[in-house]
Amino acid sequence: MRWASKTPTAAYAEPITDLDGQAMDTPWFAKRPVSGVRPGDHGWLAYSGSEERDRVIGPFVQEGLQTNEKVVYVTDAPPERLPGLGERHRIDVDAYRRTGQLRVISRQDACLDRYGGFAPARMVDTLGREVDEAFDQGFRAVRITTDYSWLLTEPRSDLGQMLGCEHRVGDAVSPSTMAMAICQIDQHACRREELIALRDTHEVLVEVNPEFDDGILKIVRTFEPDGLRVEGELDAARHAVFAEQLTQVSKERRRVHLDLSRLAFIDLGGLHLMARHATVLPAGEPLVLDRLAPGVESVIEMVGWHRLPGLTRGDDGSLSGSKGVGR
Repeated sequence: MRWASKTPTAAYAEPITDLDGQAMDTPWFAKRPVSGVRPGDHGWLAYSGSEERDRVIGPFVQEGLQTNEKVVYVTDAPPERLPGLGERHRIDVDAYRRTGQLRVISRQDACLDRYGGFAPARMVDTLGREVDEAFDQGFRAVRITTDYSWLLTEPRSDLGQMLGCEHRVGDAVSPSTMAMAICQIDQHACRREELIALRDTHEVLVEVNPEFDDGILKIVRTFEPDGLRVEGELDAARHAVFAEQLTQVSKERRRVHLDLSRLAFIDLGGLHLMARHATVLPAGEPLVLDRLAPGVESVIEMVGWHRLPGLTRGDDGSLSGSKGVGR
């Protein structure tokens, strides 16, 4: 089984980094946008619903097909219903399948034994075989994904088997210069402690691509609770883009949350922008400020909450230790 590229240089030359931009040899719980996933990444996505899943797995699949990378999807769903595929995305699924660049493999063929039971060794062998073939076919990398939610809802499901499978997949993918994987799971499919155990078999937590990122301010869509994570510095030059993103995320949502744990600076204009936005939200539905960074909280305390009607304090971050399993 070969998991390394046959090319003399790696398919992705840039170093893998964490959120702070520091190069990491063995990242632990590095959180990356889906477009930042690279060969060697054994990624984890505990999604809250179909919107979050589609906005992560869709780009993962599409970017692979657009850049001469093989995409392997283990699923029983029809290809045209998979995230990022089908007519609405203007992707000719049959054409990619004919060339072998897109491989949609049923669970029966990929990871079930003859009695219909989950066979972790067969899953690892299946993925290894697909990587070997991609190597010989000249693809520069292989993107692998599957959703394990079905397994956790089976009456005969065995968490130990799943953990063993994830460790084996991780051991194969992590040193690879060719293969990358995102393991999906519906975070509502099992108990929180099971999600944490599964998450801990991965080094990379994958999330949606930022809505905006200019190196100073980053705005990332969040799910459950619906809202935005705002990072960096929010100054006058970036009020317009922040207001636009607030408006977009507030459409058809009664309550919007802002995760401000990584917001290092906000000017008074930014605070008043939030307060003005809150006035157009449905009655009784404030704009919720979660996980306030100390510096931002100090500014709000100085101004006074009473002068910012419609804003309210939310989650204080006490569940941050469960990152990657939803809140």
